[in-house]
Amino acid sequence: MQWSEECDVLVVGSGGGGVTGAYTAAREGLDTIMVEATDKFGGTTAYSGAGMWLPCNKVLEEAGVQDSMDDVRTYFRAVVGDRTPVELQDAFLDNGAPLVDYLASDDEHFAFAVLPWADYFGSAPKAHAQGRQIIPKPMKAEKIGAVRDDLRPTLAVERAGAPLDPTLTGGQSLIGRFLWAMDGMDNATTYTSTTVDELVVEDGAVVGAIVEHNGERRAIRARGGVIVASGGFEGNDEMRAKYGVPGTARDTMGPDGNQGKAIAAGIAIGADVDLMSEAWWSPGVTHPDGRSAFSLWFTGGIFVNDNGERFVNESLPYDRLGREVIDAMTAGTVTLPYWMVYDDREGEKPPVVASMQPMGDPKDYVAAGLWKTADTLEELAEQIGVPAENLVATVTRFNGFVSAVSDEDFHRGDEPYDRAFSGGASPLVPIEQGPFHAAAFGLSDLGTKGGMRTDTAARVLDKEGAVIPGLYAAGNSMAAVTGTVYPGGGNPIGASMVFAHLAALDVKQNRQG
Repeated sequence: MQWSEECDVLVVGSGGGGVTGAYTAAREGLDTIMVEATDKFGGTTAYSGAGMWLPCNKVLEEAGVQDSMDDVRTYFRAVVGDRTPVELQDAFLDNGAPLVDYLASDDEHFAFAVLPWADYFGSAPKAHAQGRQIIPKPMKAEKIGAVRDDLRPTLAVERAGAPLDPTLTGGQSLIGRFLWAMDGMDNATTYTSTTVDELVVEDGAVVGAIVEHNGERRAIRARGGVIVASGGFEGNDEMRAKYGVPGTARDTMGPDGNQGKAIAAGIAIGADVDLMSEAWWSPGVTHPDGRSAFSLWFTGGIFVNDNGERFVNESLPYDRLGREVIDAMTAGTVTLPYWMVYDDREGEKPPVVASMQPMGDPKDYVAAGLWKTADTLEELAEQIGVPAENLVATVTRFNGFVSAVSDEDFHRGDEPYDRAFSGGASPLVPIEQGPFHAAAFGLSDLGTKGGMRTDTAARVLDKEGAVIPGLYAAGNSMAAVTGTVYPGGGNPIGASMVFAHLAALDVKQNRQG
């Protein structure tokens, strides 16, 4: 093999996992190269609020959050079950707090705060009403200097043309902090517009990868290993169809570069995979450009199926709600789009506070047939193609639940998360003030969650369960430690960071040993 470049660790991807793996490797003295398929660093994490579900860490403890690892384990086991190996679950749970300590010890670059955010299965044993999530503290963009030019902006900037914010928050702050830290390391090299679609194997071990940079293919040798943290394959409709992932690439929140090439490269050399039909789901407001974008924080409204009837607790955590939509689609009672029905107390715009793709001019939604308005529920039913008598009966029944402050059908408001956006009050809001409205919704996702199976050190396993030396996976390139569920906000990023960190430490140990 004619090597164009050499390093100790090659990290593929630059989301929360990629930057954590690259930073850890470089901080531990390893020559590190991080490659990113697109022209900006940050992956899906850069779009996100950057919540990190890392229980019992010192940031939570110093804020007075009462919790214990026994309670955390009880909750996680109850929710995830045995869908993933217990030892893998423990590797995640036990290494989150040490990772926070590790990062916080670099107090020049890292600072965190608590984000109160209830666990997503509030009725499960030892669920935490305040949550187990932290976020990076906001920071002035000027602090990270020129690396901001290489940071993927928010979707508001990328899709809606909003100006860059002088303050970095959420994923902008998290990725920005890592890029800033690595910018000062002589042993950390980063490349954008560089894809990996082939791994190089010698004597059964991964020793490097073939990358394509600006149309040129070249080989990078990785003496210690390759860490794949390049996201899922949510942007690849062919792979989605192959593995039976509901929805389409158009409606994902992942960047266009998330094509699954590095996952496919791992499969090509014998890596085992799991959870390949799974994703992190959400309902999505449908926008005039055709995309249905991740949405939460509903201050009213109900979702109705093709029969004009409610089919779900509209205040469920987004992944649970998305899975209910998929189940209804599978049962044939919901076709896309489905509709949110609401009254005029907040005007024409749907009662949705947070959509990752910001809403634009209402006239555009009306012109696209995505927002409907009528003086009566019967007229609205005709516009959205559902039986009028069913819609009227559904709204009447729901308004009765509002008066009783009890949703007998779907228990909206019974769990802490249901009330997270209403100040603890009931999330049930009547539909009684005409004119009446309906907004089209689709199925969105935050990325696929199926990928290469790993052990507790993030080492990739083959179909016999044996380690493939030199190959590691984290984030959405790794079969999710949470299995088919989403236990709490910040699980995807938190787990991605933990396993990428463990991978880099394992490479260091092997290089020293």
